[in-house]
Amino acid sequence: MNNIIKEREELIEMFGIHFELLYNLSPLGSRILGLLIIDGCKKGLTFEEIVEKLGASKSSISTNLNLLLKMDKINYYTLTGDRKKYFKSSPFSERLTNYLKILNFEKQIIEKLQSYREKNISCPEEQCNLENTKAYKKHVIEVEELLIKTIHKFKEIENNNSKIIINQF
Repeated sequence: MNNIIKEREELIEMFGIHFELLYNLSPLGSRILGLLIIDGCKKGLTFEEIVEKLGASKSSISTNLNLLLKMDKINYYTLTGDRKKYFKSSPFSERLTNYLKILNFEKQIIEKLQSYREKNISCPEEQCNLENTKAYKKHVIEVEELLIKTIHKFKEIENNNSKIIINQF
């Protein structure tokens, strides 16, 4: 059992480091997200459970939960007659949809840059830069196509899982 606890803590720490780099989150916010991915997948975790598991102050946890909510990295639900909020990480499909939004904006920038370069080429270096821009645009389009397929697959999995959960009640 001790190995399971150690492995869980290592996973939360790895997620924490990953999310710090990926989303530029604070170390605590990153670990909250990691904790919710590891421990919150069933019913979610309450504010008090998050405070207890991470050993941070209530105000720090609250601040980071609000930031994660605003960033759509997590969500919460309540139960009738229960005043507590149950926090969960956002489904994969939602998180990947956020990547898609970023990718779409990057694609707009690339298209604008390509158009600008095509109108203003005055030396071999700028021609080389234009070719790099075209290659990068092709790459972004390929990533976008793959991401759309992956989002559809996750939505299918999430819908099937929600049907299974509903049928259990």
